[in-house]
Amino acid sequence: MSRARISDAVLYGLSAVFAAITAVTSTLPPHRAWGAIAWWGYACAFLITLVVLRRLLLTFVVFTAVTLVPLVTQAVQRAGGRTDRAQEEVLVVEQMGRRLLDTGTPYLDRPDIAALPASERLLGYSPYQPGMSIFGIPRALLGDHWWTDARIWFAAATIGALLWTLRLLADLVAPPGLVLIAQSVAVLPICTLTLTTGGDDLPVVSLSLLAMAFTARHRWAAAGVAIGVAGALKLFALPAALVLMVLAWQAGAPRLRALAAGALGLPILVMLPALVVAPSAFVENVLRFPAGHGLVTSPAQSPLPGQLIASSTAAGRTIALSLLVAAGLAIGIWLLRRPPQSTRAAALVITVGLTAAIMLIPSTRFGYLLYPAAFLALWWALRPPPAPVDRPANLWSASSGAA
Repeated sequence: MSRARISDAVLYGLSAVFAAITAVTSTLPPHRAWGAIAWWGYACAFLITLVVLRRLLLTFVVFTAVTLVPLVTQAVQRAGGRTDRAQEEVLVVEQMGRRLLDTGTPYLDRPDIAALPASERLLGYSPYQPGMSIFGIPRALLGDHWWTDARIWFAAATIGALLWTLRLLADLVAPPGLVLIAQSVAVLPICTLTLTTGGDDLPVVSLSLLAMAFTARHRWAAAGVAIGVAGALKLFALPAALVLMVLAWQAGAPRLRALAAGALGLPILVMLPALVVAPSAFVENVLRFPAGHGLVTSPAQSPLPGQLIASSTAAGRTIALSLLVAAGLAIGIWLLRRPPQSTRAAALVITVGLTAAIMLIPSTRFGYLLYPAAFLALWWALRPPPAPVDRPANLWSASSGAA
């Protein structure tokens, strides 16, 4: 058995175990519902890897089994009245779409949140960029159907961006690299569980990967649009945008202007209406609440170093934030002294930077590690091939055989 097939078997086998444990032990009903279905898909994939060699095609079959099937199942059950078939992120995004249509801003101001019952104040906050509200508009306009669930549209955006990424890289990356990029988004349980139950991070990470793929093809304006759309959804795309601007600067001023127009222009353009309609509401939701100064505390409290330090002493939060600033300065010095000369080098900087940020932010989640995992996969995939690689015309065939 080839090393590639062994690595796939290990990935799918461990994922099946993770899904089964989640189905039995998770305290969150949407997570248990995902695990109850997903472990079958992973287990079948483990057996299929022993006889089937089309790795990329298998990756998307697995994605269908462990993400799309449980996602649609939960969306149908939710539309039928089950209130325990979606995480809070889904409700928040759908409320953002409804508020945007009703008031011109997806955010509630601090007095409006304070007027809510105490049990509803957390859901009154929308700690995303205004662009995220677009995924909530179908439900606001067309009613409570399974196909208006925000997760359905998260999945559509994720699939579209990922397929586009693979197409752009098909003749630049060896077949095993294409498979790894696809697996980092479509197979890792940290991603499939997130997309099935919450989902808002997957469009952001897939659009960021798409932007990286555009830079690999020297399409700077398109890269700026892709990372700009990601930044209009969530601030997590901002570090990647900054690194890509350094990469574009290395390629020349015209490339920097082309990329920055989208990378900075689109988030600002999407932000302006919310700032005009209710600037204080924007600040309360996007800045104050994530920084820990809202009326309620963020539920993102995974026991990573930043959270542990912040909760250990009275000055813990200050210490954690100081370490975060220090890590940011170290990344900045890295960029100044050794700016990335290639998409691969940029992917490594983003991987290290996001990992440091996730580890040190006082309010964080294990799930955010899906971001550096995807960029790390891209970094590995873009390594120089040891020998010339034959490039089959068909993308799916390119990932067959020894791949």
